[in-house]
Amino acid sequence: MTKVKERTSMLDEVLHGLTGPQKSLPSKYFYDERGSRLFDEITELEEYYPTRTERNILEQNIEEIECHLGEEAILIEPGSGSSDKTRILLKGLNNIAGYIPIDISGDYLFSVASELQKAFPEITIQALQADYTHSIDLPDALPEGRKVVFFPGSTIGNFKRDTVDRFLNVVADIVGSNGAFLIGADLKKDIDVLLAAYNDSKGITAEFNKNILRHINRELGTDFNPDLFDHKAIWNEEESRIEMHLICREAHEVEVAGTTVSFRKGESIHTENSHKYTLAEFSEIVSPWFDVKKVWTDEKDWFSLQYLEPKQG
Repeated sequence: MTKVKERTSMLDEVLHGLTGPQKSLPSKYFYDERGSRLFDEITELEEYYPTRTERNILEQNIEEIECHLGEEAILIEPGSGSSDKTRILLKGLNNIAGYIPIDISGDYLFSVASELQKAFPEITIQALQADYTHSIDLPDALPEGRKVVFFPGSTIGNFKRDTVDRFLNVVADIVGSNGAFLIGADLKKDIDVLLAAYNDSKGITAEFNKNILRHINRELGTDFNPDLFDHKAIWNEEESRIEMHLICREAHEVEVAGTTVSFRKGESIHTENSHKYTLAEFSEIVSPWFDVKKVWTDEKDWFSLQYLEPKQG
């Protein structure tokens, strides 16, 4: 995707979101280089349980994971970010022939991929900058191996249902009939635990949330003032999800490519969802494309790592 097309697509999505009855912004625009680094900081916070819990699940079940993936695997990771949890697989598994990290933030992606190639010279690593919610063309020169999509962090919980369906179609196309899907899914739990994870005491999540405005300013030449917005995360019981919002502190206007967007005091921009599931609910969501073959959870059943295979026939 060229820079001009990327900017046009971003502008269309931003205007669409900001001119709806509930103002919103696509959460993928959190992830410029600064946003990616802020998210890495979030994952180390005491309140933010998903990353350390999933990391522990990976480490404790690495031998069984290897058995499920087969003899030679090409690991493909949409939204790879820092590839932190992937390092556990690259280090602990003996059956990884290649790794393809995919992310929308190109500079950060290629920097991480370069570091990984030095750390794992025996593995072919080919970074791919792309929006992974749409069809993806993988590199032509791939090693031989079974294609396995790795999607940790319960990132699927950030998607609206139509995007979930589109993404699962993309994954199914990537892995084909003989591949596999290794995915993290966050589970339903005490609401206080959830709220603390998305309203951390150090304010890093607030900075991460506001960074979406800085990213849009830089890419589209808009004039958002992040200081005119407050971060807020809430639990939506009906939708079974945490919602992140930016709450307007005072009435003002913002120019977006010639369109004036007005904000009322107290009005919110909805920036992200994070759906939580039961194991039965998640199995039903993926069932048109995949069968759940194995589930690993932590001792509190807060988080799950799931091994899926494509439906046959």
